[in-house]
Amino acid sequence: MEKKTGKHAKKSKKLSTRVISIINQKGGVGKTTTAINLSAVLASMGFKVLLVDLDPQGNTTSGLGVNKRTIEACVYDVLLNDVKASDVLLKDVEENLDLLPATINLAGAEVELVTEFSRESRLKEAIQGFVGAYDYIFIDCPPSLGLLTVNGLVAADSLIIPIQSEFYALEGVTKLLESMKLVKARLNKDLDIFGVLVTMYDGRTTLSKQVAQEVKDYFGDIVFDTIIPRSVKLSEAPSYGEPIIKYHPDGKGAKAYISLAEEVIDRG
Repeated sequence: MEKKTGKHAKKSKKLSTRVISIINQKGGVGKTTTAINLSAVLASMGFKVLLVDLDPQGNTTSGLGVNKRTIEACVYDVLLNDVKASDVLLKDVEENLDLLPATINLAGAEVELVTEFSRESRLKEAIQGFVGAYDYIFIDCPPSLGLLTVNGLVAADSLIIPIQSEFYALEGVTKLLESMKLVKARLNKDLDIFGVLVTMYDGRTTLSKQVAQEVKDYFGDIVFDTIIPRSVKLSEAPSYGEPIIKYHPDGKGAKAYISLAEEVIDRG
């Protein structure tokens, strides 16, 4: 499948839709930043991308310029009210990028899903009809290991784990990997780690360099070569409702996510 997009044109090695959950139960690690910007860069390269906002905070939704107060139905309604995902879909929030939005209503889903039949696979069933229509489906999971995140694990074929280059960066990763192994054993035998991404990197500090090396030592070759720098522009972009390639296209943040997108494509 040839994507014609100028200097970033790439040839996809994928044979079908790749469904990737972006996950870390710790907050503030660059998970949503990665979900928005990786999706936007791949879309700008001509790939068809669906981004699923599974976080009740809805930061992915607002970070793409969507006013959550105007949304009549969101992922919550898909998971619990038998609303079709296609009826909730927001088309072309950016060119080639569609969104399944989240609102604060999703906060109640953790409790309400407990008594529901097939509670762990609601999202997988909901997006099944999109498989084949998109090149990539990314799921931005909440910073927890509750039922919403389990839905993200069951729906995905692989994971991207962002880890910030700060003290205690690897704290909690063991628990995340244990949860992944449980889901893999019982609910999704094909689940694997697509890549681990070092984020919020400050090359001026010894700590960032040490943490990046620790992550590499722990995870080995599945760590992306691309490292996402700490960047004021990356932090500002969501408040303008734009991905970094629109907000500050020539900056180091945009260049990093372009590099990451190229690695994602190369991994197939």
